[in-house]
Amino acid sequence: MEHFRTSRGRRLAPMQVGLIAAATLTLVSLAAPRADEALPAPEQTIGQQMPEFRLRDTNGKTRTLEQYAEKKAMVVVFIGTRCPIANGYAAPLSELAESYRRRGVQFLAVNANPGELKGAHQHARAYRYSFPVLKDDRQVLARGLAARITPEAFVLDEQRIVRYRGRIDNAYASRTEKRNFVTTKDLQSALDAVLAGREVKNPVTRPFGCTIVYNQPKTRQQEREAAVTYYRDVLPILQERCQSCHRPDQVAPFSLLSYEDAKSWAGEIKQFVKGRLMPPWQAEPGHGDFMDVRRMTQKEIDTVCAWVDDGAPAGRKKDAPPAKKWEDGWTLGKPDLVLTMEEAYQVGATGEDDFRCFVLPTGLTEDKQVVAMEVRAGNPRVLHHILAFTDTQGRGRALDAKDPAPGYNAGPGGIGFFPSGGLGGWAPGNMPRFMPEGVARPLPKGSDLVIQAHYHKTGKPEKDKTSIGLYFAKEPVKYTAMIWPLTRLDINIPPGVERHEVKASMKTPMAIKAFSITPHMHLLGKEMKVTATLPDGTVKDLVWVKNWDYRWQDTYRYKEMVELPAGTLLEMRAYFDNSANNPRNPSNPPQTVRFGEQTTDEMAFAFIDFITESSGGGLLQLLLGGRR
Repeated sequence: MEHFRTSRGRRLAPMQVGLIAAATLTLVSLAAPRADEALPAPEQTIGQQMPEFRLRDTNGKTRTLEQYAEKKAMVVVFIGTRCPIANGYAAPLSELAESYRRRGVQFLAVNANPGELKGAHQHARAYRYSFPVLKDDRQVLARGLAARITPEAFVLDEQRIVRYRGRIDNAYASRTEKRNFVTTKDLQSALDAVLAGREVKNPVTRPFGCTIVYNQPKTRQQEREAAVTYYRDVLPILQERCQSCHRPDQVAPFSLLSYEDAKSWAGEIKQFVKGRLMPPWQAEPGHGDFMDVRRMTQKEIDTVCAWVDDGAPAGRKKDAPPAKKWEDGWTLGKPDLVLTMEEAYQVGATGEDDFRCFVLPTGLTEDKQVVAMEVRAGNPRVLHHILAFTDTQGRGRALDAKDPAPGYNAGPGGIGFFPSGGLGGWAPGNMPRFMPEGVARPLPKGSDLVIQAHYHKTGKPEKDKTSIGLYFAKEPVKYTAMIWPLTRLDINIPPGVERHEVKASMKTPMAIKAFSITPHMHLLGKEMKVTATLPDGTVKDLVWVKNWDYRWQDTYRYKEMVELPAGTLLEMRAYFDNSANNPRNPSNPPQTVRFGEQTTDEMAFAFIDFITESSGGGLLQLLLGGRR
């Protein structure tokens, strides 16, 4: 029987030729739109043919579509070196590529962000991609496929027709909401359908990740006439609200120190500030008067959004404010005592978040009063937050001795035992502060500091060796900082309930002055409100977190101490979502959840830091860092 070859070299029987000829009459090859043209809708690219390309990979080797003519299918995934979601998929994609390689499938990664291409080679090596990473410097392939997001995957059949585009799986419910379980493997399902000659059931899905920035340069005249520019209007906002975290070697996944940085992330900046997801600040305005509020004004939000909508014009550099200076050393000055993890801890590339406890012996030969604690994250890319507890009985050391790796694992809820006291915590964006004048926390001689560290995974192996600086009182301490843990221990959250209420209340047996408050829940937590009803009937809101996020736990310090007379009723109302619709639910299907310290348990605490003139207050002393 005579055979024919396609333009990609595959042999076809005459019947196949006829069928393909008839089918392709309805196909339109994808062509890259001009820089000033809008990209076609994702649905419009399904059934169209992938454009030819000639691109270099990160090793300098030229790659063309013709080189893969014998492949039964292809997967093209757009990635970005600075996109944390894309980076998190590097290892799973490499594993998937290896498993499908013997079935005749070729995987390719494409980086189409011009500002990232200089570091693309090092990035590909660091994340150990098992397939080629192409540099689409002119964005020809990105425009040809109308790619919008990193990571966004495209499945092409034997004739290089687009049969699927979208997410890799349903691990993300939004850009900031990662599910605890993957229940739909969209890319794998699409590949299996294409290889079996079936239609893809859901050919278009929505990917979550980082926006691909297309080059649409403005003329100098357009730059001059722009109503809102980066250097004059946006940079001051970024300096004040964002750069404390968004700079090199800090916890944020990308820097915002330069115009190029800000332009690259313009789409994300607009979405996150408009939705008030960034800067991270959970306390509702008007429900407690707090210091250091990381909340943009509406005018600032409107300015940033207008700048993005206008194409992110740079403006004139001479309009820029002076660059903000960031301390390389300790923010509060040289500490009196620096405690550092004995060994660097190895954080895995992928998997669930890691909660690890480390014992830091103080070596103190006399009691001290701590007026401030400052944390220097050894690796801000992975360290999400820490909680610091005091241990006077060596219980942390005993747990550490049983674990061969540095530190020990006690789960996300605590440190494995009820601590002697505590010194507070740290989270991204938290600025260290001295205690109110005359107030301190005790640190007994011979005690250990036990820190619980919460680590994220970045997609490649990381190491962390964090240090803590302690500042001791130089003047006599008048007040010991104390805490009341307003809570309920009989938590019982049934499965399937989307808004389960947990209430707690107590009356103050003496007059106190509250200077800060720390809400605390686990993964099912959704909302918490704490109020104080004074004996005369006056109601004061102490804090209201309407959209609880376990990843951003703050201690909210009041501008002025809140005076609460004896007999004040403290009330806490917390709400939990134990339904399958909650992407953070640690159980699938949902299970009954009770109080406890493990991932699948829950808590409802409102830790109220206070001082009191009453000598009886010592009976109620639980220093910050008690059971969480």
